[in-house]
Amino acid sequence: MFGATLTPIASAQERTARSRPRGPRPLPAPELPPHRELVRRGLAGHASRIRLAELVAAHGSPLLVLDTDRVTTQLLALRRELPGVHLHFALAALPHPAAIRAAHAFGAGFDVASRGEVTLLEREGVPLRHVVHTNPVRRVDDLTSAYLRGIRTFVVDAASEVAKFAGLPRDVAVLVRLAFPGSEAGASAGSGISVEDAPALVAHCRRVGLRVAGFAFHLGDRQVDPAVWERAIRGSLALVRSLERRHGTRFEMLDFGGGLPSAADRAALGAVTARIRAAIAAAPAHLRLVIAPGRFIAEPAMTLVARVVDRADRADGRWLALDGGPHGLGGALRHDADGPLVFAAEELGGQQVVDGAAERATRRLLTRDRVPTTLAGPVDDRREVIAPRRPLPPMEVGDLVVIPSVGAYALRPAIGFDGSAAAPVVVVPR
Repeated sequence: MFGATLTPIASAQERTARSRPRGPRPLPAPELPPHRELVRRGLAGHASRIRLAELVAAHGSPLLVLDTDRVTTQLLALRRELPGVHLHFALAALPHPAAIRAAHAFGAGFDVASRGEVTLLEREGVPLRHVVHTNPVRRVDDLTSAYLRGIRTFVVDAASEVAKFAGLPRDVAVLVRLAFPGSEAGASAGSGISVEDAPALVAHCRRVGLRVAGFAFHLGDRQVDPAVWERAIRGSLALVRSLERRHGTRFEMLDFGGGLPSAADRAALGAVTARIRAAIAAAPAHLRLVIAPGRFIAEPAMTLVARVVDRADRADGRWLALDGGPHGLGGALRHDADGPLVFAAEELGGQQVVDGAAERATRRLLTRDRVPTTLAGPVDDRREVIAPRRPLPPMEVGDLVVIPSVGAYALRPAIGFDGSAAAPVVVVPR
């Protein structure tokens, strides 16, 4: 016994090694580029496709480039997310004939809020009978003008607005605008009435002979909380069922308005649309469901190019003045509180990007020479700031900056105290 050969006891590490399946070790998850780099890559491809440099050479700067393919892309993405929901485009976000033609060709409807928007639709030959006029506060002459041009559905949220329909024929109809807790719209004046007060307004409309076609709401700009969307839809549907039983009638429409998360925030958008799909599963088949985003469709469709006209190194860093300021460029530069992403045109060249170590090396190359840079309008005034302390390569007078996703509310006519004129718009594809 004592002369037998003893087998050494394997260590825990050795036993673990033997128990592992043989084969190549799994590779670590690839390092994801930061958000700015992802946007830069997409913008570089877009700039090449639309020949951005040639457009600037032909038209000068500042310049807004409207890509109508992106209007269609956003509508298509929303149709995939919300099948069965009718798509309207809130025209106030991008009131441009080319955007109208793209949305109309896709088959989208329109929500409007002003006489000027109605005129644009009329000029482009869009049938107005199914357009929804969503401004709940309007003058009688604006209301009459919209009716005479073909609009039949309007939004109301108060008895005082109902009185303005007294002189119109009986084929006009209204949507009662609701407000819900947790939304920006619910906190502002004239933005809707509570679900509790809505039955009284519906009853008032019925007494004066004004047909109520349904309900509408708007949850504010970029409402990313899925629970707010679900509460609003379920609350609206509960109101529809209750009043249909009470009055022995059927409503025709529920308009969700806009306020979707940014197109770039795919996770938030997916969470919101998933909750919307769940909430509308209980909607009656006879109710036409409509969603009418503006910013979601318009924002990715426009790119701004501007030229550096002055440079200064100050105590708080480098400053560049551009040939268009926030006033002359309308609403194009009014982004979130942290401001827009900004790129030097030279960053959009065709650098080859691969995975792994070369990916990281390429990223270091792209970020090596960047310095914090504040961009402002052509007047030396801190009220003209477009974007504070953005990481940009060293730039000189004459260089170009490119700002993507400025399509929402970029076309409001504005000429500021800096004297800069509104940037012209070039439409692609041409």
